[in-house]
Amino acid sequence: MTGANQSSVSEFLFLGFSRQPQRQRQILFALFLGMYLVTVLGNLLIILAIRTDSRLHTPMYFFLSNLSFVDVCFSSTIVPNILANILSSQTISYIDCLTQMYFFIVFTDMDNFLLAVMSYDRFVAICHPLHYTTKMTYQLCALMVIGSWVIAILNSLLHTLLMARLSFCADNMIPHFFCDTAALLKLSCSDTSLNEMMILTEAVLVMIIPLLCILGSYICITCAVLRIPSTKGKWKAFSTCGSHLAVVSLFYGTIIGVYFTPSSFHSAEKDIAAAVMYTVVTPMLNPFIYSLRNKDMKEALTKVIFMKIFSIQQ
Repeated sequence: MTGANQSSVSEFLFLGFSRQPQRQRQILFALFLGMYLVTVLGNLLIILAIRTDSRLHTPMYFFLSNLSFVDVCFSSTIVPNILANILSSQTISYIDCLTQMYFFIVFTDMDNFLLAVMSYDRFVAICHPLHYTTKMTYQLCALMVIGSWVIAILNSLLHTLLMARLSFCADNMIPHFFCDTAALLKLSCSDTSLNEMMILTEAVLVMIIPLLCILGSYICITCAVLRIPSTKGKWKAFSTCGSHLAVVSLFYGTIIGVYFTPSSFHSAEKDIAAAVMYTVVTPMLNPFIYSLRNKDMKEALTKVIFMKIFSIQQ
């Protein structure tokens, strides 16, 4: 990170929770710690259930296990640092800040790509059910996941290197609880036009295109479901998409609320609340959304939990 030599700022100060009184910060610590533990435990149980139950060895659950892994990593990039800052110092070093920003972008992009891939899987399953096994092969599924990782890593590396070339002269106070790209650009005393141009350009690739793929998939799915004559058949088809739609709505709803709304609607408190939703709450809710609405997943999770309890008793 050569940019560290150009910068007179050696650390940044988070202001996200610094204005809260001590008692409230203790409550926030307990709340964030509880949500983080639920996130890690819930998503790891999802991964374990999918790996141990042969009925779940399908493309849909393969993508779900990858999403659960990404959610654990995503939450682990943000929440432990929040907990440390709530208890003690509100600072983060320059290098650690860029590192956090790098992994934050990687896992945000991966969430985005995996949701798009999962929508394509549902499109093939509902619109082309007879060709599902021939189209959604293991090789294709693995290729889509690997391709998503490659694009996410390269995109994040590009933004991190562009950020590292900037100088930060005096102001080191970030009005947030993590190293968000937009917040860092506002603190820089260098020309940030290239960074801003690349953010707008890359947004088309990593946000708009996957979102359009999701919308296109569900338009086709809706048209196909409406052609089903029986109400029971329609409900069964829509129910297979309900969990994915709920996660998509939660993820994109908060992202759009933070990054794609007019500045007049923004305030420090609103931005922090929205950021908590997609960095902490959404990864925690995903296992509940997928397990509570899915009979096979509930049975697999129950089996895993009982096996663990039995092994402990032995």
